[in-house]
Amino acid sequence: MSTADVTEIRVGAVADFPVDEATKVDVGGCLVAVVRIGDDFYALDDTCSHADVSLSEGMVEADDLTLECWRHGAQFRLTDGEAVTLPATRPVPVYDIRVDGDDVVVTITQEGGS
Repeated sequence: MSTADVTEIRVGAVADFPVDEATKVDVGGCLVAVVRIGDDFYALDDTCSHADVSLSEGMVEADDLTLECWRHGAQFRLTDGEAVTLPATRPVPVYDIRVDGDDVVVTITQEGGS
């Protein structure tokens, strides 16, 4: 039987996240790229699935809802982590994110065995 470890962490205030940019945050030891587009927030794993580099250093394409890896130009859809351009072919994990008052909260669920 498997169990799930749920980590929910306040990663900052709404004002801490610049519009149309990605910000790297640490959620219980997991590095996450938080992207703010207007009043909407997205959270995805900060490591490119093609090369071991930080996605939060890349360019946000607000119109397409994608984050582009700075190293080789692969783009990932913010809503589901799918790789939409080469050279990446594998998605990156996405995480639940919500605004609670002025707090931005990310939830990560990791499956474990028992």
